[in-house]
Amino acid sequence: MASHVAWTAFLYALLTIARAPAVWGVGRRADGGNPWAQLEPRIAANLRNQFEWPLLFYVACLLLIQLGAGSPLATLLAWIFVGGRLLHGAVQILTANVRLRGLVFMVNFLAVLGLWALVVQSTGAGG
Repeated sequence: MASHVAWTAFLYALLTIARAPAVWGVGRRADGGNPWAQLEPRIAANLRNQFEWPLLFYVACLLLIQLGAGSPLATLLAWIFVGGRLLHGAVQILTANVRLRGLVFMVNFLAVLGLWALVVQSTGAGG
């Protein structure tokens, strides 16, 4: 979870840098343009994404901790999620390839579903 928080903090810093030429005039091109103009909306969109599906990741992790149901599988799924978020961010910010972004998102999606399956299993609600 801390790794995902660090990623989100990095995105905030990157967004601040991307907006600096327009907001503060820092880093403007000689013609007055913002060198980050094309990336800024992608960074902002990716940052918003960090508060959507990842919410369910945090809840699942906290429930597994509370239930004492942590396991090597849960840890693996959590790291797959974090790695997938990093890759998803890179694809979303650096490319316009929506199909690839969707495939990468599926990794995050399935990892969180796996965590929730462990939550359900550990509560006995699944059987």
